[in-house]
Amino acid sequence: MNIKNITRLRRKKHIRKNVAGTAERPRLAVFRSASHIYAQLIDDQRGHSILAVSDLSAEVKSKIKKETTKIEKSMLVGELLTKKAQENKITRVVFDRGGFRYHGRIKALADAARKAGLEF
Repeated sequence: MNIKNITRLRRKKHIRKNVAGTAERPRLAVFRSASHIYAQLIDDQRGHSILAVSDLSAEVKSKIKKETTKIEKSMLVGELLTKKAQENKITRVVFDRGGFRYHGRIKALADAARKAGLEF
C-alpha cells in the first residue's frame, strides 16, 4: 500500500467517527478510483446498503460518450443516485467523502446530487 492510500484511510477513519447513516437519513458514501467513481446510500444502524450507483451502471454507461470527462461522469452518477433515492422516498442524506478531498470529482458528484434535489 502506498503512502497516499494510507493517509486517505487515516482521514476516512476520522470522518467515520462522526458520520453515521440511519434509515431516514442514510450515509452517502463515495469512492473514487483512478478511472471510476462509485456512490452508495448506507443505513449504518442495520449495516445495510440501500442502493448503489457507479459510472459502470447501465443507466450511466448509456449516457457516456467517448469524449465524456471523469467529472461529467461523476455528475451523471450524482444525478442518477438522487433519482433512485427519491424513488425510495429518501430526500436527506449525510455525506461521506471517504477520506478524499472535497474537490474535483467528489465535489462534482455532490453538487449534481444537490442540484437534482438531494439534501445534505
